[in-house]
Amino acid sequence: MQHDKILILDFGSQVTQLIARRVREAQVYCEIHPNDVSEDFIRAFNPRGIILSGSHASTYEDHQLRAPQQVWDLGVPVLGICYGMQTMAVQLGGSVEWSDHREFGYAEVRAHGHTKLLDGVEDFRTAEGHGMLKVWMSHGDKVTTLPPGFKLMASTPSCPIAGMADEARGYYAVQFHPEVTHTLQGHAMLDRFVRGICGCKGDWIMGDYIEEAVARIREQVGDEEVILGLSGGVDSSVAAALIHRAIGDQLTCVFVDHGLLRLNEGRMVMEMFAGRLHAKVVHVEAAEQFMGHLQGVTDPEQKRKIIGREFVEVFKAEAAKLKAADASAKGAKWLAQGTIYPDVVESGGTQTKKATIKSHHNVGGLPEQLGLKLLEPLRELFKDEVRELGVALGLPHDMVYRHPFPGPGLGVRILGEVKAEFAALLQRADHIFIEELRKTVDEATGKTWYDLTSQAFTVFLPVKSVGVMGDGRTYDYVVALRAVQTSDFMTADWAELPYSLLKRVSSRIINEVRGINRVTYDVSSKPPATIEWE
Repeated sequence: MQHDKILILDFGSQVTQLIARRVREAQVYCEIHPNDVSEDFIRAFNPRGIILSGSHASTYEDHQLRAPQQVWDLGVPVLGICYGMQTMAVQLGGSVEWSDHREFGYAEVRAHGHTKLLDGVEDFRTAEGHGMLKVWMSHGDKVTTLPPGFKLMASTPSCPIAGMADEARGYYAVQFHPEVTHTLQGHAMLDRFVRGICGCKGDWIMGDYIEEAVARIREQVGDEEVILGLSGGVDSSVAAALIHRAIGDQLTCVFVDHGLLRLNEGRMVMEMFAGRLHAKVVHVEAAEQFMGHLQGVTDPEQKRKIIGREFVEVFKAEAAKLKAADASAKGAKWLAQGTIYPDVVESGGTQTKKATIKSHHNVGGLPEQLGLKLLEPLRELFKDEVRELGVALGLPHDMVYRHPFPGPGLGVRILGEVKAEFAALLQRADHIFIEELRKTVDEATGKTWYDLTSQAFTVFLPVKSVGVMGDGRTYDYVVALRAVQTSDFMTADWAELPYSLLKRVSSRIINEVRGINRVTYDVSSKPPATIEWE
């Protein structure tokens, strides 16, 4: 590739990928690599600038988490974020100490020194005329001594050095997180760094990515056959379209109905892909197989692993069938998946040490006995980039902007043991919720609440509550409605749905789905909660 590039060194933060997303929003190409990459790698990468991420660690506890010396010797601008600021300070002669006043969440930061990074970037001014920024903090340590050559760039009452800069060398650092949406001017800061300070051209667009991804897929696959696990969700759909663009009939989509899909999902998927896209699709009925292995299992991680394992078994069997169907055929050599980067991050699936939040069935490669190589063309993309790519590939809007659906399906939306009867109740309740979201228009925006929410679904709770219908007592199950708004799926706020909508959904579910007599609404944000309950 001939793009200007930014190198992001990952020290283990859960939100490092958001840095990449913001950089790409500025139409600048970037890649994320572990903080301990070799100095030869950095030289060969030839970045126009380097960004150092945050971390869960402390600079005085983990001395392995340091930026390579080549970062400082390369002569390009460097931006340190949170831990990235702290390691910059320590490595260049400053000091970092434990703070007795930790900051997690909203903060107001005062800008100092009129640095190029923050010049003209502010949210409001104080009565004294000080420029202020509304930011998101997440740190327990703080820089206490500036390195030689640095000046103060930002501060808060509890963090006197919340930003520092050595503009002669192009080094900038902030204690807060400009990559998250809660930092209102974060996009402007990162755009200023990569475009204004590093001088990168804005030449990274999805049209370019299609051409490069198609070439990469063709180079990887050659004339070999590929099977793809198709769920009907956005990610696997866009992956299928991209791979089909690259290799055509060498791709066979395998749609597995494990009994944990949305209502009428099987029929819709077949109509969409076999009917509209004319792709080769094999429909596998495997509900009995999956349900049998999930019997008695309540632990979320175990459920995810079982579902992932059974997917592998199904794909292995289908690959063998494809080969057996034609004695002269080479058989499938590749398994393609719609893995995207948030999956990888939450699974701790990068080389950098992270705290694992939950595993994803489509992350981490395939068991050796499967005998297939792994093809993941969306692995480095965020959800919004996947949608943009889908539109660029010519997929229908309603397909591309359909809400995400987890790979394990309703298996992680049924809390506790998964049973067929629970799945049937949940499918109907969820269908009612989505139907009402699609029908209800917000007067202020003119959009439906389905379009105004990024992801909405229903969760089945394995508890019963007492109710009354007519003159009779009921003792039935409870479901929870979940709807969030987010731009990156790494952080999310619960959607403030109209009471009238919630009332209508609750009434319909209780009256139309026999077996459910109570509906609740989840008002948790991410973090601290995750979007899915399991």
